[in-house]
Amino acid sequence: MMLHAQVHLTLPIWVHDQVDLNRNFDDDASKVALAIELSRLNVDNASGGPFGAAIFDAVGRVLSIGVNRVIPETCSVAHAEMMAFMIAQQRSLQFRLNAVGGPITLASSAQPCCMCYGATFWAGIDRLLIGARASDVMALTEFDEGPLPADWIGELERRDIQVYRDIQREAACAVLRHYSEQAGGDY
Repeated sequence: MMLHAQVHLTLPIWVHDQVDLNRNFDDDASKVALAIELSRLNVDNASGGPFGAAIFDAVGRVLSIGVNRVIPETCSVAHAEMMAFMIAQQRSLQFRLNAVGGPITLASSAQPCCMCYGATFWAGIDRLLIGARASDVMALTEFDEGPLPADWIGELERRDIQVYRDIQREAACAVLRHYSEQAGGDY
């Protein structure tokens, strides 16, 4: 038997038709709305879990997007935020996305889980925009978001990451409800 020496993760093919890379997303609501729309499409296309993310440069252009691909890719780290981080890093050839300027914004349909939370500051994010809260995710689905520091927002702010919550929260919760009704709450 041979040791695997390569990891290959992909977004679903439908994502290519969903984002205009020349568009400037001028406000936080439109950035989170894109992440929520990606989460909805991921559910509707049965291509993963109910989570979407998008990373934006300083003028509001999309650097990358991500959707949850844990089950299709058989990979526990294939969360929407992680997919967006990896794609932006490969595209920019920077592991810290703000190394060549910022601010870099991550918009997520839901509050990042404990894994994605940690990766947020290592990836060089300056602004974090959140739709649904972790409590919404856990109340509306079977997902366990894992442990976070009691003052998780303060921890990010001490690392110069601005956090904005409850942007388009009800729309994000509607996708979580739809997923649970459609998928029976399974991953």
